[in-house]
Amino acid sequence: MSEAAAEHALAIAGHQEFLTFTLGEEEYAIDILKVQEIRGYDAVTRIANTPSYIKGVINMRGVIVPVVDMRLKFNVGEAVYDQFTVMIILNLGERVVGMVVDSVSDVVALSPDEIRTAPEFGAAMDTQYIQGLASIEDRMAIVVDIEKLMTSNEMGLIDAVALAH
Repeated sequence: MSEAAAEHALAIAGHQEFLTFTLGEEEYAIDILKVQEIRGYDAVTRIANTPSYIKGVINMRGVIVPVVDMRLKFNVGEAVYDQFTVMIILNLGERVVGMVVDSVSDVVALSPDEIRTAPEFGAAMDTQYIQGLASIEDRMAIVVDIEKLMTSNEMGLIDAVALAH
């Protein structure tokens, strides 16, 4: 079966594919269709006066790509860059964004009823970017609406950083 036929079969079955990755002890999942490529961590060019979670930019085949360290963004663990650190390159509409994570785990297919609504945490935690929680085998993954997160007002600096080059 071709890849397109497999994707079609999944769509008919009502499943959506997600790329899972880890940040510290937590596992997250994002829509696989937003992922352009996965690559090892590259050194970035730092941009002055950006939040700590915006590491800077890389030049990827002539495209200036802002890089966000998700460990710093979500406040989960130290940002240690080693041979396991991965950069997920996202294609979000008109923009390309790099996202640094600890490791990439798997690609999983989930149906809408397998994604449970995230509990409300009140003002203690911003859950507007969380689509829900999914049980994958014996573990729990936090399903993130990566497009909503990366295009939010607080991340608006991504546009400014990308336009500055």
